Amino acid sequence: MKLLIVDDDQLIRKSLEISLSREADITIIGSAKDGTEAVEICQTTTPDIILMDIHMPGTDGIAATRLIKKQNPTVKIMMLTTFDDRANIQQALAAGADGYLIKTDKISSIAGKLRILLDGIGVLDAEALKKIAPVANPALETLTPREQDIARLVAQGLPNKDIATQLYLSEGTVRNNIVVIMEKLNVSNRTQLGMAYYSHNT
Repeated sequence: MKLLIVDDDQLIRKSLEISLSREADITIIGSAKDGTEAVEICQTTTPDIILMDIHMPGTDGIAATRLIKKQNPTVKIMMLTTFDDRANIQQALAAGADGYLIKTDKISSIAGKLRILLDGIGVLDAEALKKIAPVANPALETLTPREQDIARLVAQGLPNKDIATQLYLSEGTVRNNIVVIMEKLNVSNRTQLGMAYYSHNT
């Protein structure tokens, strides 16, 4: 994947560049110190994913996300920030962000979640999900114990492969169970599933 890193902290930018460039399937195509630079870079090249900080001088991450998504809605944007309050999360998602991670995540975990995002699956940090969880979904009570376990791991942001490993199931079984869980909860994606799970278990 082609990755653009946007953060006003030079040390964080460099640390992310060095660490993520070690991943065989990740190519760092550039870095930017603010939203203005990010928008300019996206006018001359198209990253697959942008790792975007929120609070930066000038054009912040939320404004930059809105501008970039307007120019090229196919670019995936993963917010990576220290801010996990409800307002920032909702504003970022409303601007078009496809994922939201907190900077306490390990680099190896970030790489894995970028891969999930590239596959078209929205990714939200578990703490972020808790902050924006909707009213409890009573359908959670209808899930079997296995479906409850799978829903919990989906809510934690794990990909199907890791869920299968933890529960000693095949990936196909996990995938089929997730489809059933979504139908029971009347949700359309993994993010909504996670939100439903945390609304019921917090």
